[in-house]
Amino acid sequence: MSAALENLENQLELFVENVRQVKIIVSDFQPQGQSVLNQKINSIVQGLQEIDKLKSQVQEVHVPLEVFDYIDEGRNPQLYTKDCMEKALNKNEQVKGKIDSYRKFRAHLLEELSQVFPNETMKYRTARGDDVNRIQ
Repeated sequence: MSAALENLENQLELFVENVRQVKIIVSDFQPQGQSVLNQKINSIVQGLQEIDKLKSQVQEVHVPLEVFDYIDEGRNPQLYTKDCMEKALNKNEQVKGKIDSYRKFRAHLLEELSQVFPNETMKYRTARGDDVNRIQ
């Protein structure tokens, strides 16, 4: 799969370069450059044919739609993974903070309940298998 992707990447780079050269030729078109323009257009067509042939080798590659959004926004698609990891880390910290808050709330609630309802709280903690001497 790696070789197929590398081959596709090379073909795409060659295609982009040919398109860039056609842009330069067309932007300053001179009649004597018609044959060069025709050659470059033929190169573009051949490049598209090569890319089309390679599509069967990369059918199993799935690209998240967000990567295309990155490209449309003019951002580097290689930074997509980095941004995903940063978002995951931030979300992980948020969830960890919530878990810690719930643990503190549970401990405080059990402490308050044990003062108001000591017998019921002891039965609850015994039924749960909690360490009776420890409040989380």
